[in-house]
Amino acid sequence: MAKVLCVLYPDPIAGYPPQYARDDIPAIEVYPNGQKTPTPSTVDFRPGELLGCVSGELGLRKFLEERGHTLIVTSDKEGVGSVFERELPDTDIVISQPFWPAYLTAERIAKAPKLKLAITAGIGSDHVDLDAAIAKDITVAEVTFSNSISVSEHVVMMILALVRNYIPSYQWVIKGGWNIADCVERSYDLEGMTVGSAGAGRIGTAVLRRLKPFDVKLHYTDRYKLPVAIEQELGLTFHEDLGSMLSVCDVVTINMPLHAETKHLFNDALIAKMKRGAYLVNTARGNICDRDAVVRALETGRLAGYAGDVWYPQPAPPDHPWRSMPHHGMTPHMSGTSLSAQARYAAGTREILECWLDRKPIRDEYLIVASGKLAGTGAHSYSAKT
Repeated sequence: MAKVLCVLYPDPIAGYPPQYARDDIPAIEVYPNGQKTPTPSTVDFRPGELLGCVSGELGLRKFLEERGHTLIVTSDKEGVGSVFERELPDTDIVISQPFWPAYLTAERIAKAPKLKLAITAGIGSDHVDLDAAIAKDITVAEVTFSNSISVSEHVVMMILALVRNYIPSYQWVIKGGWNIADCVERSYDLEGMTVGSAGAGRIGTAVLRRLKPFDVKLHYTDRYKLPVAIEQELGLTFHEDLGSMLSVCDVVTINMPLHAETKHLFNDALIAKMKRGAYLVNTARGNICDRDAVVRALETGRLAGYAGDVWYPQPAPPDHPWRSMPHHGMTPHMSGTSLSAQARYAAGTREILECWLDRKPIRDEYLIVASGKLAGTGAHSYSAKT
């Protein structure tokens, strides 16, 4: 029987919700690229429930315990005295989320000789040391595409919030004011601007598709060029290198995975290539940006605004400078964990578990590491040293 250690974010401060704002969520069976949504044998939750916090348990307890497995769910993940550290040594399967990641470092993996499967409930497995997982023959899987559209919607919202100066304007209302001049002194139209996506995978392409109706000029760069049909449909301009794209863009959205080649990619030198007064939105991973370089760019006016919901580390400490830097639109890491997205990634987590426990193949698109090497989506998205 397997021991499953699941790390989820804490419950709401007011307690697990007795009711929700809506009675249902739309049922989605196929993603835009034709991939089917998760197909577990069944689920033990109602779509639209809060599943990503500790009390939600991803809806897994009944399923696992009826099969005789042990499920431990905690939000306590940091330090040698944490529940995660104490329970890890004899754990077979770890489940974590990008929003409240249980960092599976090489050191932690070395302390977990029984660990054979690491599941990301969501997308993005950079909180797992993939090289260590490869060396130890640990399978790493994630629920690909489960919250890609959720994140792309968040990106568009943040772009508009920055360009239209929404947050400061909202704050004037809260303060009882009617200071229109203060609201509009940093407010512009998105129409006619040049918007570039650093990365054009599932999320990047979805962002570009959603921005097309705003009558903007769309640019992108990626290690893989999109099909000509998509470029023509969306009116995209491709750039072989990131620097050439940055120099022409009014807005840049980061939609690439974090690995050795992209860590601190957006540093002082790269940001200096951007147009003065450009906006930068990062819902990919916080460590793709040099923390202090972003602060400096906002303070000097090189950037007109920065928004995102990804930080390093996560959760961000109270004194993290991105909380107090000027002209930002930061949120906690929540773009991909809407109640709609939770229904999909919880179902996908169960699908992966069912396949693993029943010794059936896991979908190729869910695989990041398998059989001691990058596999599936992992081979497409990540680079390995091993």
